[in-house]
Amino acid sequence: MVEYRIDRHSGVATYLQIVQQTKQALRLGMLRPGDKLPTAREVVEATAINPNTVLKAYRELERDGLVEARRGVGTFVRRGLSTAPADSPLRTELDEWATRAHSAGLDRDDVSALFTAVLDEHFTADHGQPSTDRTSNTGSTSHTSRTGGTSHTGSTTTTHDRHSDQHSDQHSQGDPS
Repeated sequence: MVEYRIDRHSGVATYLQIVQQTKQALRLGMLRPGDKLPTAREVVEATAINPNTVLKAYRELERDGLVEARRGVGTFVRRGLSTAPADSPLRTELDEWATRAHSAGLDRDDVSALFTAVLDEHFTADHGQPSTDRTSNTGSTSHTSRTGGTSHTGSTTTTHDRHSDQHSDQHSQGDPS
């Protein structure tokens, strides 16, 4: 079962931390279809956050089609995001690299900035496909998605809220809602 770690100083909304950590567990194969997520009560007891925050995160995961709430039973994983298992050779190589970086005196923020810069050189913002044009890199570490994706700037992750777009579109069209 996944255990959530909430960083109150990260600048990332608590519910988004839960969403991101769940997606990470899905990508690493730590959560698989059929697995049960911790109940809101269990998460509240472990993290001292508001139960509505947990429910908001679970609703977002449900909207993404990743989990399914079963009334009176719990919330279960519907599908995984795993493409590279946690025990893959790439994971081992990355672990060894991180150990060398730490031994060389880099702190977490240094490693995060370095890793983000390398990712930006090799992958585009759309669908994580390998980039074919490396000459277009402007050195920026920020990507913005108008569809509710995440953007990374240094070691801080923010999410663009597609609902705020709909809300502002309604106001610009004279809709008072």
